[in-house]
Amino acid sequence: MKASDLFIKALEAEGVEYIFGIPGEENLDLLNSLRDSSIKLILTRHEQAAGFMAATYGRLTGKTGVCLATLGPGATNLVTAAAYAQLGAMPMLMITGQKPIKSSKQGQFQIVNIVDMMRPLTKYTCQIASSSNIPSRIREAFRLAEEERPGAVHLELPEDIAGELTRAEIIDKSIYRRPLAEGKSLKMAAAMIHRAKRPLLLIGAAANRKQSSRMLRNFVDKTGIPFVSTQMGKGLIDERHPLFLGNAALSANDFVHRAIGHTDLIINVGHDVVEKPPFFMQQGGFKVIHVNYLTAAVDPVYYPQLGVVGDIANSVYQLAELVKPQTHWNFSYFQDIKDATEEHLLEGIDDDRFPVYPQRVVHDIREVMPDDGIIALDNGVYKIWFARNYKAHLSNTVLLDNALATMGAGLPSAMAAKIVHPDRRIMAICGDGGFMMNSQELETAVRLKMDLVVVILCDNGYGMIKWKQADMGFADFGLDVGNPDFVRYAESYGAFGHRLSAASEFIPLLDNCFKTPGVHVVEVPIDYSDNDRILHHEIKDKSKFL
Repeated sequence: MKASDLFIKALEAEGVEYIFGIPGEENLDLLNSLRDSSIKLILTRHEQAAGFMAATYGRLTGKTGVCLATLGPGATNLVTAAAYAQLGAMPMLMITGQKPIKSSKQGQFQIVNIVDMMRPLTKYTCQIASSSNIPSRIREAFRLAEEERPGAVHLELPEDIAGELTRAEIIDKSIYRRPLAEGKSLKMAAAMIHRAKRPLLLIGAAANRKQSSRMLRNFVDKTGIPFVSTQMGKGLIDERHPLFLGNAALSANDFVHRAIGHTDLIINVGHDVVEKPPFFMQQGGFKVIHVNYLTAAVDPVYYPQLGVVGDIANSVYQLAELVKPQTHWNFSYFQDIKDATEEHLLEGIDDDRFPVYPQRVVHDIREVMPDDGIIALDNGVYKIWFARNYKAHLSNTVLLDNALATMGAGLPSAMAAKIVHPDRRIMAICGDGGFMMNSQELETAVRLKMDLVVVILCDNGYGMIKWKQADMGFADFGLDVGNPDFVRYAESYGAFGHRLSAASEFIPLLDNCFKTPGVHVVEVPIDYSDNDRILHHEIKDKSKFL
């Protein structure tokens, strides 16, 4: 068997459905082997977008997403996507080509040491130097990509190795179960919760795994303990739940942080240090129970008093069995926080100003999205508005990146979501800056005949940085951009282009887009002038919660 054929068969044995990417000369054996495979090639217009799509596939399915690039510039274009998957705990395999390693007549042309380049960005990186190693290298790559903590892995398949003949055989997938938390730690956690006066549940990124959502809901319903979430923990419990207090979207001073500051014990489920810290520990302050797959790395602001280490879903289930509601628990302050939050989030939802108010944008998008509809956010100041104001009803229905927080991922992530969930409403939400970083993938979406809505929030600049620039007292400089005519730009790719001209048109326009097959690009002029008043000053004025 040719080595490239074996490589593809090993991917099939791992359950791979798609390979996203752009092949080059050094991948041609692999590409030819892919022709008769059950794996579908999704040809993209940029390797970075292919990596974002593979990572998002991994995020949504728990299975390793796979992307492909050639050597040199093709491989270096995967760097941002590698960091995106690694920091975001998304299982992803990157396959890159390379010149022949046994003999080559091209000197150092296009040669970059990709294995060394990928080393700090991945859990595992390896050049396949012999066709006999293909089965073991692929099995090891998938094992590491999917085991906790999930992340990025990389394999380099040189051109001459791909063309070799081999008698190697595929290694079957291992069957394993995650270890469970030790019983003593669970009993100690239950005792700490019982002794607390104002316990609070905090749901983080690592809780976003299979089974955890159901167990978390069961824990909250049984115990009556209020909860908050980080940005990447959104939706693990329906945020319409009466005990949901809010999302840690800002670094400090928001209502959620008032609640955190008032608690005496945080049950911290799925904490991941890659996210902006939702709280800072201080000596003599609230205590923390760390419920996670792995032990907590101690740093100056996070040093939990107890670790419950093992499968998260099982740990939460066991705690729900052990913890009983206590008569001395007092959640009245938390209820005041919730009431104030709900009142605060209503401001601006029916404001007819144009360009459109952020709260109106978030409200109207929530109105047109069903419970299982998925929004994929790029990165910009609007991400804060959606994290705070958009209530997620199910897990993985708000795809945002609070780890690497890269621009350019919104559109590719939405496309991957549409591939995984073809029957759901999917919407990419991008700023004009982030959209233009991978806007060429509109052609990919049109070619794949996707039904997809892409909302571009347009302020003709890098709005998040402009806000920070003003907050620091600096002059407005260096952050304004010009944009194409987005309607005509969309139409040039064969998509439908729309431009909002009044706030009241937004909901009917979005409804019409979802009812009309094809790719729809909607330009929405947005007004961020009240960012500071709403997100900072007004909250500080709520002296009741200081």
